Amino acid sequence: QDLALLRRLFLGGLLPMAIVRVKPQHYIHVTDNNIGVSKLIEGPVTYVKRDNEVISEGPSAMVRLPPRHYCQVANPVVRDAKGEVLHDTFTVGGKTLKQARLQRGDTEIRLAQDWKDPFPLYPGETLKTPPQEMQVVRHDQAIRLRATRDFQDGDVTRAAGDEWVCKGPVTYTPRKEVDVVTTIKAIVVKPNGALKIRATADTTDSTGVKRMAGEEWLVRSAGAYLPSVDEEVLETLKAEVLTEMRAVQLRALASFTDVYKIKRRAGAEWLVTIDMAETHICEVHEELVNLVNLTTLTHRQFCMVADPIDDSGVQHFGKVELRKGEAKFFLKPGEKLEGGVQDVVILTEDDHLLLRALKEFTDATKTKRKAGENWLISGPCDFIPPVEVEIVERRNTIPLEDNEGVYVRDLNTGRVEMFTGKTLAEANQKSLVLQPHQRLWEKELPLETEKLVFGAPRVDRTLVVTVKAAHNTAMQVFDYKTKESRVVFGPDMVMLGPDEDFTVLSLSGGKPKKQDAFRDVALQLGPELSRDILLVETKDHARLAVKLGYNWYFDVSNKSKASKLFTVRDFVGDMCMAIASRVRACVAATAFDEFHKHSGDIIQAAVFGRTESGEVATELRFPANNLVVSAVDVQSVEPTDSKTADSLFKSVQQAIEITAQAQEMAARNDRNRMDQKNAGQLMRQQLKDQIRAETEKQQLLKCQAETRAVETCGTAVAEAKARMDAHRIEGESEVEQAALRAQAMATESVAEVEGLRKRHEAERKHQADLYELELSRAKELAAIEAKKFTETVQAFGQETIIKIAKSGPELQGEMLKNLGVQNFILSDGTTPLNLFTGQNSAMAALSNRV
Repeated sequence: QDLALLRRLFLGGLLPMAIVRVKPQHYIHVTDNNIGVSKLIEGPVTYVKRDNEVISEGPSAMVRLPPRHYCQVANPVVRDAKGEVLHDTFTVGGKTLKQARLQRGDTEIRLAQDWKDPFPLYPGETLKTPPQEMQVVRHDQAIRLRATRDFQDGDVTRAAGDEWVCKGPVTYTPRKEVDVVTTIKAIVVKPNGALKIRATADTTDSTGVKRMAGEEWLVRSAGAYLPSVDEEVLETLKAEVLTEMRAVQLRALASFTDVYKIKRRAGAEWLVTIDMAETHICEVHEELVNLVNLTTLTHRQFCMVADPIDDSGVQHFGKVELRKGEAKFFLKPGEKLEGGVQDVVILTEDDHLLLRALKEFTDATKTKRKAGENWLISGPCDFIPPVEVEIVERRNTIPLEDNEGVYVRDLNTGRVEMFTGKTLAEANQKSLVLQPHQRLWEKELPLETEKLVFGAPRVDRTLVVTVKAAHNTAMQVFDYKTKESRVVFGPDMVMLGPDEDFTVLSLSGGKPKKQDAFRDVALQLGPELSRDILLVETKDHARLAVKLGYNWYFDVSNKSKASKLFTVRDFVGDMCMAIASRVRACVAATAFDEFHKHSGDIIQAAVFGRTESGEVATELRFPANNLVVSAVDVQSVEPTDSKTADSLFKSVQQAIEITAQAQEMAARNDRNRMDQKNAGQLMRQQLKDQIRAETEKQQLLKCQAETRAVETCGTAVAEAKARMDAHRIEGESEVEQAALRAQAMATESVAEVEGLRKRHEAERKHQADLYELELSRAKELAAIEAKKFTETVQAFGQETIIKIAKSGPELQGEMLKNLGVQNFILSDGTTPLNLFTGQNSAMAALSNRV
């Protein structure tokens, strides 16, 4: 009745209509706004909502948990022991209402095995964690768990904040009291490896050893290792492989007893070699200092070990120990190898060693050496320096030719000497051996001198400076010690002493001359040619640039005064200045026209001067350095003033025009004369050519007549000869054809006969091969039959064959004997009988009977 009433009210529009269709496995939450109570409506259902009701949630799908899944529900409902939902009951308006009781602020883990069917969420419940797969912990994993509240975990009571590890393989079932902190993966400890572990709290390790918080230890067992909740993996260690050639140097970080049962003090260092173990992993109280390689000494090597450690383990600081090969050892902690592994010093006959004693000792020759003393040892020998000796340097015997030498300094006196091949020859020595108090001395030359002499700085400055003086040159060498100089004339070899140096000439050059144009150590003796340009002015103030050339040389007839050659360093500039002054003085007293006409004579007279007889002298001498100017050449004279140049140009142009006109008139006269002469010769030649032409014409007509006669006769003769040759050729061709036909027939006959012969030969050979094949086949068949018969006979055996042969006659004899027949002969009438064999057989039978 109520539903019908509601339907009529809705259809009449008196009440608002709200219909909610809830599908299967869906649900809605309906809240009554009047009383504030919510209820759960599960599908499938069509729910008619009242005006005072509100759909607070939905329609929503129920929560489905697939196998091995779970979810977490917040504010879950309270259920009794049977799993039924408990409700809070209260009365409103005389009606008793129920609402699901909730655990406010709590959560609930719902597992798939407990909630196989889809389930709805009651009003107030929320899905904190959607359905997700349960965590599978593999065999090499573990999960770290933390308790969020106190609870009883089987026989174990867990307090809030406790942590523990759940090791695999297992499927972890979540609980609301437990949070998963992290997933721990097993660390694989490889052979020759280890894990360094630190305890975060007091615990017991996997081997049952109790560990204190902060304690560190190593896990060496190979395989997968899962650290417990109170263990922290610091690092993975790898073993150092020890070989015959390598060891490890360790340092103790604290006092402890190592794996080799040896007590170590804090800070102590030691070596671990292959004699102790093949591999080594540093303990927690050990530190790897260095990898030490084996030091190997051959029988030709040695080394110096500083701060050595003796067999008792005591280190001798400040001491050096000599170790000779053959030997091999590891440097112990604190030992140092001075200079590395060194080879034995091998000295030949030309080798020497300069030694210095570091402290007083007695050497191998029983000689007492004081500290700082120097001495030499010479080869040939092998030398290993003791610890008290220092090798200062290695010296070689210095062989010297006559033009070679070295500078040697005496350390005792400080004196520097030059030893050359000549000085050694005078002392009957073939080579130079430096004494302990002698050293090679480097001679320094100015850089400018080295570039002038050698072109570049010297490489070995201990060698005596040797310079070849070229032909027709001179070099001056100055000795700063004796303040004397000497001049060497080429060609010769100049060898500088320890205190000597070359005199460098600074010469003028260029046109006009400039000072310090170039430098040289060799003085050219000449004759040489120098050029210069002088600016002069004539009497009528005409300025001219005169280009002169000088031939000069040095007079070295008196070699005793050779030092005068180098008294003037710039002899070129001095010579040019002297000549220029003379030329300018002479030109200043001469007019331009006269100088232009007689410039050569005027300049030579100005340079050389005149003799007492008034003639021009032939040379100009400079007595300061014996320089002689033998000739002066005027190469060009050019005015420097524009007016003078114009006047000179005009006069030259007029002279050129006059000369050109005269040459033109002479050429014109010569041309007219030659024209007339050529015209007369042409007329004469024309007349001669006409006479020659007429004569040739007559000869031509005569030749033409003879040619026509020859042509007429030649035609007839040629035709007759042609017919005769044609008949002859025809006859010869027929004869030749007949011969060819006969030859062809003979060739065909021979070929036919040869073909028949070859065919018969082939047939005969084929037949012979067939016979040979038949014969070989018959032989092979006979051999096969014989072999078959032989094998058959061998298979039956001799006794069996004999028995088979005798079996027939014996049976027949027995049969005849039983029949009473003594002897008989059977015959078919066609086969002849052998009475001899028959008689023999009968006699044999008779004898057997007897």
